[in-house]
Amino acid sequence: MKKDKRQKKILELIAERPIGTQEELTQALAEAGFPATQATVSRDIRELGLRKQSGEGRGSRYMAGNAGSSTTYRQILASGILSVEPAGNLLVIRTVSGAAMAVGAALDHMNLPGLVGCIAGDDTLFLAVRTLEEVEPLRKELQVFLA
Repeated sequence: MKKDKRQKKILELIAERPIGTQEELTQALAEAGFPATQATVSRDIRELGLRKQSGEGRGSRYMAGNAGSSTTYRQILASGILSVEPAGNLLVIRTVSGAAMAVGAALDHMNLPGLVGCIAGDDTLFLAVRTLEEVEPLRKELQVFLA
């Protein structure tokens, strides 16, 4: 649970302000009440699939995925999703180990019809779907990403 909260905070921090180094990210996390080592931050960056992107006149900064690229989001889904199963108005997605957070972030940014939000663990996501009627179309849309 601690890891999930820290990784969620990382995504919030890089969305709020430009952070270009692991040291800056480690410091920002500590200031936000999430002390972590450089090794932990490095692992989080890898698990979240963060990328560095050139900034406007101030070097590079960390971005989630490719900051809005639907191609990159689709690549994350294709490389991460192992299964998609309905459970009432939820979809349960199993991913490769450590990929659930990145898959969840990609899904959140894709504005899929019916998707209200998701909760990610290490290798499992729970997707809240607005209505029961929207579960099956969303499941079918996500099935195409299975290998």
